[in-house]
Amino acid sequence: MADRDLAGRRVLAIVTNYGVEQDELVVPLEHLREKGAAVDVAAASSDDVQTLVDDKDPGRTVSPTLTHADADPAAYDLLLVPGGTINADALRLQDDAVGLVRAFTTSGKPVAAICHGPWALIEAAAVEGKTLTSYPSLETDVLNAGGAWVDRPVVRDDDGYTLVTSRDPGDLDAFLREVDAVLAG
Repeated sequence: MADRDLAGRRVLAIVTNYGVEQDELVVPLEHLREKGAAVDVAAASSDDVQTLVDDKDPGRTVSPTLTHADADPAAYDLLLVPGGTINADALRLQDDAVGLVRAFTTSGKPVAAICHGPWALIEAAAVEGKTLTSYPSLETDVLNAGGAWVDRPVVRDDDGYTLVTSRDPGDLDAFLREVDAVLAG
């Protein structure tokens, strides 16, 4: 695969201020920025984001560039929704974050979600008719929301809006290859 230049592309990552899985946020941020994309991190507040490793051990902190309330979906080419059980569970209860998901999906803009990240898509009523993957414990939630769940490292569904999903941090290479393809396309 050719090395993709993502200069000029803008990505918005949405997280809470505590509990996002470190590698599901940090690895995509670093990867996309190395490829030339501008990436903003929107959190519930302007306080630092405390990541976790395996949902329990403190990881790196990340400074958000804006809050969910201040993010303008029209300014971005792709929405990134990392997981982490604590992060994803809290994120789906935040109206501004769910509103961002809805804005991307209803306007046809691509979304990339990993691990527990699809909970935000379920909350936004954006998985009906979509085929996706996630952390296995979300299978029933996806099915109940009208989606089709499969157990694969990465799934891309281009029906309606483009949705890229992966199961966990072990799938990051495949996930990022597909995210790159969507942004470069």
